[in-house]
Amino acid sequence: MPRHKRGFFYLPMIANSSASKFSYNNCRHKNFLKVKMQDKSDWECDLDRYGLRRPFLSEQSIWAVWLYRLGRRLDQRPAGLGKKWRTTLYWPAFRLIETITGISLPKEATIGPGLRIWHFGNIFIHPDVKIGTNCTLRQGVTIGNRHAGGPVPVLGDNVELGAYAQILGGVKIGNNCRIGAMSVVLHDMPDGSTAVGAPARLVTLTGTERTTADRVHSAH
Repeated sequence: MPRHKRGFFYLPMIANSSASKFSYNNCRHKNFLKVKMQDKSDWECDLDRYGLRRPFLSEQSIWAVWLYRLGRRLDQRPAGLGKKWRTTLYWPAFRLIETITGISLPKEATIGPGLRIWHFGNIFIHPDVKIGTNCTLRQGVTIGNRHAGGPVPVLGDNVELGAYAQILGGVKIGNNCRIGAMSVVLHDMPDGSTAVGAPARLVTLTGTERTTADRVHSAH
């Protein structure tokens, strides 16, 4: 049966190929559970970032990532009865996985391919957040607004967050940035920068530090 005729889910058997056969760049590994998505490489790249033979049996966070990709696919379906009943089933599944894993990953958020979540628990992503490709989250991460109805962060590609890091408000995080564990980022970060502390300070290559607020003001 052609792939496009297989319905809402595409669920091939889980193979026993080793993790060494994964290709991080082409994101075209065919041996794992797949969600039929508009851009199938998103889910495949997520699996490649995990690099595990049986990720669903190894890490709870992949459950939340899988359901997020499924929800994104659901939003692409044309309006009608099929979309309605699938959405009806989606929301209980979302609440169940959110409760079990402690990961709130709403389908309204925009997240690029290659998402990796290490561990699980107390991870909250605002529905309006935008996250680039190949980003890494850990337990306790919060990405959202500073007050109800306020702006939310935009993250570039290859951004890595340590455990319990927070990014709050309408800040822009550049590509290839690193945010240390338990840091609270309230201001923009340029490409390739590292932030630590609460409030976060940008750490230069020489090891000196300035608060992000001071750095922004000094640029004007």
